[in-house]
Amino acid sequence: MGKKVLLLYASMTGNTEELATIITDTVQYRGHEVVTKTFELDPIDVEELFSYDGVLIGTYSWDDGEIPFEAEDFYEELDDVDITGMVSGVFGSGDSFYDTFGGAANAIGDRLEAKQAQLVPERLIVDLAPDEEDEERCRKFAETFCDMVESLTLSDQRMW
Repeated sequence: MGKKVLLLYASMTGNTEELATIITDTVQYRGHEVVTKTFELDPIDVEELFSYDGVLIGTYSWDDGEIPFEAEDFYEELDDVDITGMVSGVFGSGDSFYDTFGGAANAIGDRLEAKQAQLVPERLIVDLAPDEEDEERCRKFAETFCDMVESLTLSDQRMW
């Protein structure tokens, strides 16, 4: 039986949106339902996370690796919830021109780890627009996420 996955993302130039699309397609191909929301357009309450079996969070990095303003509230509100064991993954686009490459996705990944979420080992960060190799990395990232979410049994899942 398919799992219910929340994919949240912020994209300024469309690069992170491209990653989100590839990841969504892969997760859906594996038979899971994906609810996609953007930080720019959809109000997102961190309590909503408890309605899903897993969450994927994507963001571009603003300026020198900063979290974009659209995602700041969500990032801060993560401190207010217990997401211990929640299967999650972070992805995003960055610009290697800056000293801090992919800082926003890494900051969100660090926060999820600090909150003891079960994080996909790779933090998928792509330099600007994804090329063919990056697209394959997206698919592998999504496959790993699916493997993790599929391995959950009823006894592993918390009663959110």
